[in-house]
Amino acid sequence: MTPVEPPRARQRLAMLPPTFTTARARQAGLPSRDLATLVSEGAAIELSRGVYRQSDAPETAHLDLLAVHTRASHAVVCGESALALHELIDDIPAAVHIAVPRGTRRPAISYPPTVVAQYAAKTFDLNIEQYEAAPGEFVPVYDAARSVVDAMRHRNRIGHTLALAALGRYLRTSGPDGVGDLQRIARELHALSVIRPAVEAVLA
Repeated sequence: MTPVEPPRARQRLAMLPPTFTTARARQAGLPSRDLATLVSEGAAIELSRGVYRQSDAPETAHLDLLAVHTRASHAVVCGESALALHELIDDIPAAVHIAVPRGTRRPAISYPPTVVAQYAAKTFDLNIEQYEAAPGEFVPVYDAARSVVDAMRHRNRIGHTLALAALGRYLRTSGPDGVGDLQRIARELHALSVIRPAVEAVLA
């Protein structure tokens, strides 16, 4: 493909969404050579392999989330990443934690650092909500209640202290329906035997 003139390249860049892939750029008539030129000129930045963001896009603290979501749109933010988004823990995760349905392809993402879990397909879609990672850009994430239940289910992996801290903060901030929501989700995930005594201990 013959490279387009720089002004035309910038016009085509402007027609792309704030975060986009090489394939999406190619579909818009922006070949890889011109995209590389735009990156070198500072008009776009590379977030991950094959994922770019326009330099004049709105600022966000969640570039890693956008990069991972763009590469693995079928995945859902989970684990420590979800707990941090819901402000249930103070820790800043060293990697983006995502889940995919068991039996589906596991994304292989080396940068940003990404941890991939596989959740049961039957309950994979339970309590997913959309988090606005940047103005007008959303990524799927498990809601606060599901994230706490998952943390308690996987407490041996993420750490008992972290899981209990998230549970305690959730119970303090979730309002009168908090316990009921936890129990409903725990029932769906066959985790009532874990959640009930933990809730009782925190509320005691």
